[in-house]
Amino acid sequence: MRPRQSSFWKVFATPTVIALFSAGGLFAALLGDGVWDALSWLGLGIPAVLALRGLLQCR
Repeated sequence: MRPRQSSFWKVFATPTVIALFSAGGLFAALLGDGVWDALSWLGLGIPAVLALRGLLQCR
């Protein structure tokens, strides 16, 4: 008999990646100006875009 595969990563992979983008964006915002600002906008913008996309797909 094969062991049953865990569905842990199937469930939590996407939220973990979104959380890492958010944390990276917040950390980049604290580090400095210039390129760090662009990285923070990117890191915080991706979760916002994904959330809006998810909300609009439900309708």
